[in-house]
Amino acid sequence: MLLWINGPFGGGKTQTAYELQRRLADSVVCDPEHVGFGLHRMMPSPLRGDFQDLVAWRQGVFEVLDHVLSKHDGTVITPMTVVEPVYFRETVGRLRERGHDVRHFALLAGRETVLRRLRERGFGHAVQVIAGKNAPLWRESFAVSKLDLCLERLRAEEFAEQVWTDHLSVPDVAEHIAAAVGLTLAPNADGGLRGRLRRAWTGIKHIRFD
Repeated sequence: MLLWINGPFGGGKTQTAYELQRRLADSVVCDPEHVGFGLHRMMPSPLRGDFQDLVAWRQGVFEVLDHVLSKHDGTVITPMTVVEPVYFRETVGRLRERGHDVRHFALLAGRETVLRRLRERGFGHAVQVIAGKNAPLWRESFAVSKLDLCLERLRAEEFAEQVWTDHLSVPDVAEHIAAAVGLTLAPNADGGLRGRLRRAWTGIKHIRFD
């Protein structure tokens, strides 16, 4: 089974994916961003746009996930924002046509909730601590610039199931998804502080500068 976790940038996809992976035996996270950033590294900076616009990215994501789903016995978890219907059909749609059991969830929240989460995740502050106060905050700006489009597109029936997360914690969202597809998660043994530290570490590990 593939769990595709969609949603706006900053909407909690990666945190939810790793919460599921932590509590679901034999599961693995396969992040399509790695394909995209690999393609970017092959190109000079002026040619680096949105890697989802590259046929190579969509084909690569399909081929890698098809391979993993065919060889791995456990659950595969993919956190990735895809809001272009054609791109969605070329990835999620083709995997379903291939015969894979793909369950899609769009994590949604009110605009102000997502903006607050973007601020709270401290991405900009972390970049400036690591790279200097003048480091460009491109990724944070990109997330905000795409927010309204993401929230509008992901309400469409094609992107069901939608999960409204305004009043849900990351463990709550993970448990909702697991219950919806008939999976049983290990109990959540994290206390409040430990859970916050774990999520902070997950966020730090996924800071990218390219």
